[in-house]
Amino acid sequence: MEEDENYMLQALEIAQKGRWRVMPNPLVGCVIVKEGEIIAKGWHDHIGGLHAEQMAIADAEDKGISLQGATAYITLEPCNHFGRTPPCTEALLWAGIKKVVIGALDPNPTVRGGGLEMLQKEDFKVKNGVLEELCEEQMESFMHWCRNRRPLVTLKAATDINGRIDGAKDKPAKRFSSDESLKLVHELRADSMAILVGVNTVIRDDPELTVRGPELGPREAPIRVVVDPNNRIPSNCKLMENGKARTILIQNKYFDSKEDKGHVERVVISENKEIEVSKILDMLGDRKIQSLLVEGGKDTWVRFLESGLVDKAQLCVSNIELEGESGEKFDSNYLSENGLKEYKIINLGKDNVTLWNK
Repeated sequence: MEEDENYMLQALEIAQKGRWRVMPNPLVGCVIVKEGEIIAKGWHDHIGGLHAEQMAIADAEDKGISLQGATAYITLEPCNHFGRTPPCTEALLWAGIKKVVIGALDPNPTVRGGGLEMLQKEDFKVKNGVLEELCEEQMESFMHWCRNRRPLVTLKAATDINGRIDGAKDKPAKRFSSDESLKLVHELRADSMAILVGVNTVIRDDPELTVRGPELGPREAPIRVVVDPNNRIPSNCKLMENGKARTILIQNKYFDSKEDKGHVERVVISENKEIEVSKILDMLGDRKIQSLLVEGGKDTWVRFLESGLVDKAQLCVSNIELEGESGEKFDSNYLSENGLKEYKIINLGKDNVTLWNK
């Protein structure tokens, strides 16, 4: 492995420290090298906090180390605009760094090559595209939104050993996945800016759709989205009563919202009986939602899959057999027949989890 790739791998590793906390900003890592040694490290830890380059420079200053003539390895092109913090390009310039190695260029319109151009204009030595594919993969939801103005869509489904997603209709809903699988689900939720279900799931399961476990820091909790064309959602359900996160109801006409609590918003984006998936994603994209987790139920999964707009999927099959003989079924055929390919298998407790992408 080349020296530049080795240092970029370490920048990628340290970027992970900001996982779950930086949205809607991307994960970014930076290591600064001088005379063949890493002398400082930084990452974007939380929204509103220092950018990776700024943290690395501060790290060197705290150690009393001069950065004159050093090389910065950064997983994403440095910004050249004022936002919550000053431009990172200026910070690099003031620090005395002479060479910058970049993993991926930033497709965000506020940057889009501007950082690279500024560095070249100021006579930095610049190398671009080192481990570009890995860098883009780490910040894939950010990259996807910048290029498509729609969220990256992940579908999450769980079934019993026979492919059933629920038991008999006259019995209460029952969780059948292992604790290890449940932990993975909450990590998926934490990786998402919004979580979507159909109204039937709300009526049957009364979910909260909140994140338990991962630390989100100061970022906003994932928005709960319910596809509910005909206003069937129970007024006393947890999504309507629990204000731990915002709830968006997607409907096909305007219904009375006078009794709604402040965290609930009703959005009409289509007057059709079945609201088009593409319009749902456009609406969320316009709100700068970069990642969407589709949690159910079966009708919602199928509609999203048939739209061709699902990017990734996670299917958990438990070894438990649900009671009764009724209940809907779902299996991997729905995924493969709609353009997704299995790429990884994980055994969690007694569950078999398969991961899919396009």
